[in-house]
Amino acid sequence: MVGIAGPNGAGKSTLISMLLGFLPPDRGTVRLDGLDPRTFIEREGVAYLPELMTIPLQWTVEGALDRLATLSAIAPAERLGARERVIDTVGIGEHRSKRLKALSKGNLQRLGLAQALLAERRVVVFDEPTHGLDPLWTARFREIVAGLRRADRAILIASHNLDELERLCDRVAIVDKGRIQRVVDVREAAGASGVPRRWRLRALVGCDALAAQFTDATVNGDTVECEADVAGLNRGIAMAIAQGALISSVNPAESSLEEAFRTAVAR
Repeated sequence: MVGIAGPNGAGKSTLISMLLGFLPPDRGTVRLDGLDPRTFIEREGVAYLPELMTIPLQWTVEGALDRLATLSAIAPAERLGARERVIDTVGIGEHRSKRLKALSKGNLQRLGLAQALLAERRVVVFDEPTHGLDPLWTARFREIVAGLRRADRAILIASHNLDELERLCDRVAIVDKGRIQRVVDVREAAGASGVPRRWRLRALVGCDALAAQFTDATVNGDTVECEADVAGLNRGIAMAIAQGALISSVNPAESSLEEAFRTAVAR
């Protein structure tokens, strides 16, 4: 599972368009399992959720999924089962007879997710998949995507939500100015203990004693922000506790992916 992150205009959508065969590259080649994208898609299909679904708004939810199942080359005898399966997966059964123009933005996004799940595909592409989803369905989306993991399946997620990518992906490609600036191994970055980073600590008692253990620490009320590697952080906290401090929380000031993104884009 690979993420694509980058500022607006970095080239994320262009990259996806080339992977899906909508645009040819100006130079070089794009291959899916050794094939030209259009050839691969014509043979096997790709599950794709675009950032904005553009389906005729006079269609009903059931009608849209029936038509999209036909376009996905699902056998006629299997279409009803596929439609009911995805309606249940994304929880839009109560809206099945509604016209799309009556759906909220979040429910339209869930319909888009449903159509991407109609057929079993080896390549899955999500472009801003949680756009418009409420917190409950954002969490449900994570569960659905986790269930799509398979040894012979590639999943690509483009998103501005770095927290989402860090939770879901194995690697994240950071794109800026039309180039991949850095590829971050999310698990490896999160476990890098010897690298100094910014931390945000809260102390119920002894905030000043805690701040005194770190150079360049700043204090704001009951919160101390400092820079240290994991070992230095633990030493400083232990010394502050020995002096009577009560620490209520320890968190990175920014995630490892946020830090990598900021560094790569600034460079």
